[in-house]
Order: sequence, then C-alpha cells, then structure tokens
Amino acid sequence: MKEIQYYVLFPNHDNGMRLYKKLKEEGVGAVIAPTPRSASKCCGISLLVKEKDIERIRGCVQENGIEILDIAAVEKDVNPGRDRYC
Repeated sequence: MKEIQYYVLFPNHDNGMRLYKKLKEEGVGAVIAPTPRSASKCCGISLLVKEKDIERIRGCVQENGIEILDIAAVEKDVNPGRDRYC
C-alpha cells in the first residue's frame, strides 16, 4: 500500500512563509518542503502537512487571506536505489 503525503502549494514563496508562520502560531504541524514536480511546476516551496489538519489549514488560509494554489495528495516516492552508485 502506497503512503499518501499532503502538500500545500503556493503561487510564490511569500505566501508559503506567511502560512507557515500562522500555522506555527496556531500549533498546527507543517514542514517546509520542495514542491513535488508531480504536483506543481510553480513555486519551489510547499508545506508538507498531515491529512487530519487540512480543514484547519483551509480555515487559516481564508481567515488570513493567504493565496494557495491547492492542497495536493501525492504518493510518497521512496526509491531505495536513489543516490546509490555502486
């Protein structure tokens, strides 16, 4: 079974940092992460969040007028052979 990860996608870096700070103030866990290319080719940063927090995140976005593109569900891509050269 594949693990699903959730990424908040942004049109620019500033919106990502604003949301990150607001979520930290509210005690909602989020990790700044590179945007998976399978999810978006726009802004280079995204926030990796837990599925259980998505509704709180949507509320925070609306409350604070922060622009997001989407919250994308992406299959976790684990390649045990990555960076292995021998």
